[in-house]
Amino acid sequence: MAARIIDGKKIAGLTRADIAARAARLEAETGVKPGLAVIIVGDDPASQVYVRNKKRACEEAGMYSVVIEMPADTTQAELMEQIEQLKKDEKIHGILVQLPLPKHLDEDAVIAAIPPEKDVDAFHPANTGKIMIGDYDFLPCTPAGVMKLLEYEGIEIAGKECVVVGRSNIVGKPQAMLLLHANGTVTVCHSKTKDLAEVTRRADILVVAIGRANFITGDMIKPGAVVIDVGMNRLEDKKLCGDVDFASCSQVAGAITPVPGGVGPMTITMLLENTLTAAKKAASKKL
Repeated sequence: MAARIIDGKKIAGLTRADIAARAARLEAETGVKPGLAVIIVGDDPASQVYVRNKKRACEEAGMYSVVIEMPADTTQAELMEQIEQLKKDEKIHGILVQLPLPKHLDEDAVIAAIPPEKDVDAFHPANTGKIMIGDYDFLPCTPAGVMKLLEYEGIEIAGKECVVVGRSNIVGKPQAMLLLHANGTVTVCHSKTKDLAEVTRRADILVVAIGRANFITGDMIKPGAVVIDVGMNRLEDKKLCGDVDFASCSQVAGAITPVPGGVGPMTITMLLENTLTAAKKAASKKL
């Protein structure tokens, strides 16, 4: 029996409508319009698409949005100066620097330069520390989107075997923490994991974020499992696919996210949520 498809596009649409309503209410009550600034360095095509999508989503949610495009040969000092200007801009509540940056720039220094209260990507060490202890203001957008999908679908996490494939700072590690905070029993797999399939077959909830097209196949998952595919890969024929082989896994899983249309729309949705949270905090300081 084919798995239930988790419709991220639909869930994102409903969530964004709610965010837009709350943003309008905040502006009406306090005069504060949530504002997001996105800095993009260079001309990476994928990054440009992501940035355009973020700007459009902000505008549709009634938020103020600005995109700052900087050339590929931007120096570290120039980028830091741009961040410094945005730190002082009261109209801007969230600052996002689109990654990856050109290789000559220090990403860690850039992330550290964004003040934690405007760090809507939740990459700053202060925010990652708060996520670790479960007392956070912002969550990284993709893991937060995964949690929203599970919540919307009514999927219980407490007591479940949760396996995360991938240990990046952006998805894998924070995803494991969020599942742990929800009382899941969590295993994190990576390139050094022995007999990966044996581990993934134990999962009641399997989250895959490794950047390898169609890597997880149907024989690697437990019948009836919830499979969340965070991957976004472009094949030689230009088609998009995830890290999960949808054709085989959808015949075994109980529920599964498609690519595209699964986790992807939720990532920008949670960016809007974080921007609204930052604006609320800024508004409360003015009262």
